[in-house]
Amino acid sequence: MKKRYDVIIVGTGVAGLNAALHLPRDRNILIICKDTPDKSDSYLAQGGICRLQGEDDYESYYADTMRAGHGENSPEAVECMIRNSPAVTDGLIALGVEFQRNADGSLASTREGGHSRNRILFHEDCTGREITSKLMDAVRALDNAEIAERTVLLDIIVSGGRCLGAVVLEKKTGEVRYILSDYTVLACGGIGGIFEKSTNFRILTGDGVAICLKHGVAVDNINYIQIHPTTLYSEKSGRCFLISESVRGEGAHLLDKNFNRFTDELQPRDVVTAEIIRQMKKDGTPHVWLDMRPIPEEEVRSHFPTIVGRCAEEGIDVFKECVPVVPAQHYFMGGIRSGLDGRTTMDRLFAVGETCCNGVHGANRLASNSLLESLLFAERAARYIGANYVKASEEEGETAIRAICAGDYSDPDNLLAEYKQMLLKEIKNA
Repeated sequence: MKKRYDVIIVGTGVAGLNAALHLPRDRNILIICKDTPDKSDSYLAQGGICRLQGEDDYESYYADTMRAGHGENSPEAVECMIRNSPAVTDGLIALGVEFQRNADGSLASTREGGHSRNRILFHEDCTGREITSKLMDAVRALDNAEIAERTVLLDIIVSGGRCLGAVVLEKKTGEVRYILSDYTVLACGGIGGIFEKSTNFRILTGDGVAICLKHGVAVDNINYIQIHPTTLYSEKSGRCFLISESVRGEGAHLLDKNFNRFTDELQPRDVVTAEIIRQMKKDGTPHVWLDMRPIPEEEVRSHFPTIVGRCAEEGIDVFKECVPVVPAQHYFMGGIRSGLDGRTTMDRLFAVGETCCNGVHGANRLASNSLLESLLFAERAARYIGANYVKASEEEGETAIRAICAGDYSDPDNLLAEYKQMLLKEIKNA
């Protein structure tokens, strides 16, 4: 890594990658990730990405999003997301992303909980992997972008209320580095790693959010945390394997201990989660059952091969028996306050993707809006930076670095643990 870049991006999920792709090609970009680039929740996304199905779909798509978010969504953000969804997905197709097609070549679509109609594009049950991989290929082909793996954000460099770079730890060498930049984009994902049971990678511990709290950057709705209704029940430790909401969208049923249906499976996630928890308490069981057998076998094999394979690893034949499922932490609707162009309350600092809160999700995210939201607002942030670019003072940055006490970062593991406790305290007190 060099001592200075034009733009630092923290995170290699779809938000970070798409931001890099839409920055001017004459800007030097450093993209850092805490582990390897595939360790992002974008990579894990199963269900798909929403796309407006024509003007006659707008009112219902808008209503579905607002209803899922309990009306706490930003109307402006929701409208921006929905209206731009065709352009976003067309852009992905232009990059080589392969979505499921109908026999006539048109885009196929599926439905998930909270949606009043089919409007979700998908690639089998690994849409996130398909999108993220194609974005990564495009970023790696850039001459102006460098990816630093196993590099941890420890802090931001601040002077006069402006972000002038980042303090990072190179895990390979154990060296703490101070890197200046004109702009910094936080796209560091969610906070699932601070919870015992989560679908998130364990490394995603909300460091960017905690750092913003530390520096007085506005953070909104920190207690708006979504629980996914259906993860594979297991007594093993580690990340919970998600059973996509598309499974229920295609006709799978939720059953109690006596194998009777107990709820409408296509309600918003928070409602279905509450119903499952209520049923588990009533039955005195650690899980409920998900029955995929109402879905035609050929469709299950073609649409959900990853789920079929993962269940088989646990000794479960989804074509002959039900799957034990249980709710787990899944998504963070709160985060660093940002506008429609990704700007935070600190000059030169931007936040996009799950780590930010631009109001589009409200109190509860509608299924398959996350990839869309992350891609769109990351692109808007990048275009804003490009159109309004002003170089920062290198002298001011150097002065800010000298003012930082090196001892503050002498124990990175302890610092990250402090960030985790800071977030847990803020969530508890919210």
